[in-house]
Amino acid sequence: MLDHITFGVTDFARSVAFYDSAFSPLGITRLFTVPPEHTDGIRVTGYGANRPFFWIAEEDATRGKLHIALTAPDRASVDAFHAAALEAGGQDNGAPGLRPHYHPDYHAAFVFDPDGHNIEAVCHLPLR
Repeated sequence: MLDHITFGVTDFARSVAFYDSAFSPLGITRLFTVPPEHTDGIRVTGYGANRPFFWIAEEDATRGKLHIALTAPDRASVDAFHAAALEAGGQDNGAPGLRPHYHPDYHAAFVFDPDGHNIEAVCHLPLR
């Protein structure tokens, strides 16, 4: 089971602003910023609902394909994530909607973050 992930970003302030906005509809917020004396001055911050599980750092920007999918509590949250991410400067990589080729209730949206990483919100629950 995955406990957490950390990856580097090219512009820490821009990425923090993006994730603060994009993650809000999913109930994910910035929970902890590591004191700089513990990171040799490198800015590092973590997001989560109850504990940080998604971390970004201003060092060693991650290159190449990175795809992270986050579980949304409902389809409306997927839609709100997509809208908030685009408003925060993300680029569309797949509008909210069903992806029945994964399974009949796979409702997801995809955006590229400021570094071009593919960030997804997905709800697996059937429509009620």
